[in-house]
Amino acid sequence: MPEMAAFVANLRSAFGASIDEAVARGKAGEPTFYARENGRVVGTPSVEEHNKWTVGTDVFNRRFCRGCDGTCVGASTRCSLRNTVV
Repeated sequence: MPEMAAFVANLRSAFGASIDEAVARGKAGEPTFYARENGRVVGTPSVEEHNKWTVGTDVFNRRFCRGCDGTCVGASTRCSLRNTVV
């Protein structure tokens, strides 16, 4: 895991010994550190339900207001058609 080891070393130099503690706790079964590289895994993954994100559901199948083309999403203006949700 050379890339992950380099990444953790950079974190350690930036944040100190707290990174070592997080890695050790992750190896002991707490969801504080998890790394996967080239099929090798170290640590404990976070609870899946809290990190669940599905591309097909969350991004591509958005519900817009009836007649809305979606340009209001992410814009500072509110959709004028919001009261007529599909």
